[in-house]
Amino acid sequence: MDKTLGKILIIDDDEDVLLAAKMLLKKHAQQVIIEKNPKKIPFLLNHDTYDVILLDMNFSHDTTSGKEGFYWLEQIMERDPQAVVILITAFGDVEMAVKALKEGATDFVLKPWQNEKLIATLTTASKLKKSYKEVDKLKQAKKQLEADSNQPFKEIIGESKAIKDVFNIIDKVAKTDANVLILGENGTGKELIARALHQRSPRKDNAFIGVDMGAITESLFESELFGHKKGSFTDAKEDRAGRFEVANDGTLFLDEIGNLSMPLQSKLLTALQKREIIRLGTNKSIPINIRLVCATNMPLYDMVTESTFRQDLVYRINTVEIHLPPLRERIEDIPLLANHFVKTYSQKYRKTGKKVAASAMKRLQKYHWPGNIRELQHAIERAIIMSEEAALTADDFFFLSHKPDGNGNELETFNLEDVEKTVIQKVIQRHNGNISKAAKELGLTRASLYRRLEKHGL
Repeated sequence: MDKTLGKILIIDDDEDVLLAAKMLLKKHAQQVIIEKNPKKIPFLLNHDTYDVILLDMNFSHDTTSGKEGFYWLEQIMERDPQAVVILITAFGDVEMAVKALKEGATDFVLKPWQNEKLIATLTTASKLKKSYKEVDKLKQAKKQLEADSNQPFKEIIGESKAIKDVFNIIDKVAKTDANVLILGENGTGKELIARALHQRSPRKDNAFIGVDMGAITESLFESELFGHKKGSFTDAKEDRAGRFEVANDGTLFLDEIGNLSMPLQSKLLTALQKREIIRLGTNKSIPINIRLVCATNMPLYDMVTESTFRQDLVYRINTVEIHLPPLRERIEDIPLLANHFVKTYSQKYRKTGKKVAASAMKRLQKYHWPGNIRELQHAIERAIIMSEEAALTADDFFFLSHKPDGNGNELETFNLEDVEKTVIQKVIQRHNGNISKAAKELGLTRASLYRRLEKHGL
């Protein structure tokens, strides 16, 4: 038999009623929980969620007025404004039914009830609860999508061989549900690649949810990713779906995954292995169906060797790897990117007709771009704001300090911040991204080097 009623909680001080209801409904519900003592309602609601609650109007202390039923209805609605509650009583009348509905009850039934009528009432109520859940999920997805829509430049621009190789991988992988790990320096456009995978996948009509793992604190990790129930911690003022739940049937993008501590890596791995999550404050597992895409600028394999990243988590997230080239390895794409940003910011700042002069383009192509495309974008924006001429010249990019030869033996700046940034960049390149070796040569600890990398946006 198709159990369409979900999880039902029945609260009545008459044990015969409880047992009769359970015997009837267990054939139609996924789970039936019965409780004789209404004082346990707060505990029950704090530790689990229910699709429908059947609540007696009159308990042993007051068998006719319905006051206890209304009191407990109020307590339930205060804890869960979207609770679906059906009140039951042997002394019902129209006035009491109307009052119950006004105070939040979904429906009202008399006992002894007709079995078919009770099941029909519960079926309708269960559908209502399902619609509430769908609305919540859509609201969360809409909120996230609105936030994402404020991020500019979603197009991937480039014609170089390096970026075309990436496009080829995207075309092959996007149509599958394989987990993807995107590796690349800061500012190379890892999120754009993740979105491209989503847009070319069978999940494209569902949500793409991005999470910056580096910005989530240890204390909020479970709440952000798995969701929480109202009251599960101090600031939990309402039930909230986590990012996994909101991304269900869509794509979940975990950016900067290399920043996760070992305990958080363990929690994430458990959710991925079980393909289910549990909201904070509940014991109810929620199945998840997501396409997982992760990204990092950190050397995960070195971190595995150094026991700072779980090897089993690396295996879980990298069915396919995409290595995103830095801008210095796709110099031929700089004119395309520069002209795109010039057009965008010219419109934004009402300075239409701006172009990039040949001298300026030559300077842009000679610069090393440690901050990659993001640095180029900011450089163009600054030049557009400051320039009064029709064309951007090399002088409009005087703030870019670049190395004049391929070996990088000279610097055009004596600013200590710029010098430190350049030296760190060179040493990391010399050791092919190995943070431990670079830190040793620089005379720093790994932690100190990571702080400097974050400080300079490397």
